[in-house]
Amino acid sequence: MISDSIQPYNLVIDYGNSFTKVAIFKKNEQIELIISDNLQISDLAFLKEKYLPVDAIVSSVVDLPQQICNFLEHEFNFIELTHTTPVPIINQYRTPKTLGRDRLSVVVAAYSIFPGQPVLVIDAGTCVTFDFIDADSKYHGGGIAPGIDMRFKALHTFTQRLPLVKNQKFEGLSGTTTEESILSGVLNGVIVEFDGVINAYQENYPGLKVIVTGGDVNFFDKKLKSNIFAVPNLVLKGLNVILSFNVNKQQEPN
Repeated sequence: MISDSIQPYNLVIDYGNSFTKVAIFKKNEQIELIISDNLQISDLAFLKEKYLPVDAIVSSVVDLPQQICNFLEHEFNFIELTHTTPVPIINQYRTPKTLGRDRLSVVVAAYSIFPGQPVLVIDAGTCVTFDFIDADSKYHGGGIAPGIDMRFKALHTFTQRLPLVKNQKFEGLSGTTTEESILSGVLNGVIVEFDGVINAYQENYPGLKVIVTGGDVNFFDKKLKSNIFAVPNLVLKGLNVILSFNVNKQQEPN
């Protein structure tokens, strides 16, 4: 067994459309995070020199730049997350090839946090995703809805006279201007939506744990009726669990 003092580090990369998150994990602890809109080999070389990670995983919604892919394949025991990558849960999604890798990653992370318990994960970002995994580690799927900013943009885009309103603090129910009315409709509406979905799952799965993550996580932290766990960077945590699961499988005797 490797002692904790020399426990190897994992390199985890979430390659998105707008920016990329790169993290270093030691066991289950995230100890470094880089967010970049133009990831360079020099960024990865810096982390490799500083932490000497051996294993790496990438989840990407775009085609990986060839030079990045070449560097990872040459320098690391590297895997790219796909629908065929082994994961430590039972995936019951009927079209696994179309399942977003971020959605798969967050349910893996959720089950690692609350093993043996039903968990609903809400990822509040550009889109809102609801993903459910039961106490037997079976992933059931979930739902996809527009995120907060997308709702504001839709009201402006698909009408002639409604202004584009930016997300901002609003208290109360009744807006006294058009801008306030849009804020009320979007922000109060999304809170009621979240509470309704959570309640529906709680009725069917007593003891349900609820994790909220994503860019808008702070908005929901104190506003929902149900007790929730706000966990930032849940995708990265899930990728780290998947990487460790695959490395352990590689090390198992044939």
